[in-house]
Amino acid sequence: MKIMKYDIGTILAGSFFLLFFACGGGGEAPSGPPGTSGAPPSTDAVSSKSAVLMIADADITLGAIDSGMVDAGKAIYDMKCQACHSTGPNRVVGPGWAKILDRRKPAWIMNMILHTEAMLEVDPTAQKALEECLVRMPNQGLSKEEGRKVLEFMRTL
Repeated sequence: MKIMKYDIGTILAGSFFLLFFACGGGGEAPSGPPGTSGAPPSTDAVSSKSAVLMIADADITLGAIDSGMVDAGKAIYDMKCQACHSTGPNRVVGPGWAKILDRRKPAWIMNMILHTEAMLEVDPTAQKALEECLVRMPNQGLSKEEGRKVLEFMRTL
């Protein structure tokens, strides 16, 4: 029996030792997704990546108003946009959205929603809006489909 206790104690001590040292990384955990460093990408990398993601006029087809998309777009607006944008003509932090499609093309709006940083780098209209509003629009992390729903909501204003 004495031998049995010794074996169990040794096993427990060895297991503890392995667990303790196996869990230690010995370094800092990566701060981003695998394969990336913690440093922000260069401006050139942002520009070239964004250029691939940008939406062209031909990518958007506007037909009859889709009420389901409008409702979904309104819900996104209520959650992520209304703090800075009104549905009227007045500016809050960002410009009001009333009749926005009379002033901007759908692709421009989609790109501003989805690729704000790239638009502020290359688009004179976006740069002028930044000068007027003095606040950069934060990335809301919307998908292309969500951006399209917001655009559909804007069409009704």
